[in-house]
Amino acid sequence: MTQICPKCSYIRKETDTCPAWQCPSCQVAYAKAGDTTRPQLLQPAARTNRLDRDNSALWKWLLMAALLGAVLWQLKPAGRFGSKSTTQQSADGKQTMQQPVVILYGTTWCGYCAAAREFFKANGIAYTDLDTEKTTEGYQGHKKLGGGGVPLIVIDGEVMHGYSEAGLRQALAPWIKN
Repeated sequence: MTQICPKCSYIRKETDTCPAWQCPSCQVAYAKAGDTTRPQLLQPAARTNRLDRDNSALWKWLLMAALLGAVLWQLKPAGRFGSKSTTQQSADGKQTMQQPVVILYGTTWCGYCAAAREFFKANGIAYTDLDTEKTTEGYQGHKKLGGGGVPLIVIDGEVMHGYSEAGLRQALAPWIKN
């Protein structure tokens, strides 16, 4: 009967001089001489079957996680921004969409923060300006959202890292005055 070490996969030869309860390659002792209650070394088939069962269970879990991710991806809102915006009735009876909440986390010395402020001012966008260096609310909010740099712009809960005029125009298109 061929014996294989379960630790190092060494195949025992008849010429090996180590005791039967010890691996000639890695010197691991498996059972004391005369102990017949425990198997001395595992057979290759038993070891392979256990690994195959473990791998098949792992693959089943990975497949289920991938399917769940795909379902959740399909159920997300279609629009990136504006999904939380509400509609209001204007004085002339037409429905108008209310501008989403816009928060700018920035600093006074940041050029991109200044460009974002100018964009909001030029396009008639109402926003809240929170300085991350001067206010505790600004610092903690910036940190809570992942921070990393300024400006950090939040539009109805959607976070935009950095300044992108094209991104702002796309997100705020219905409310831009120009």
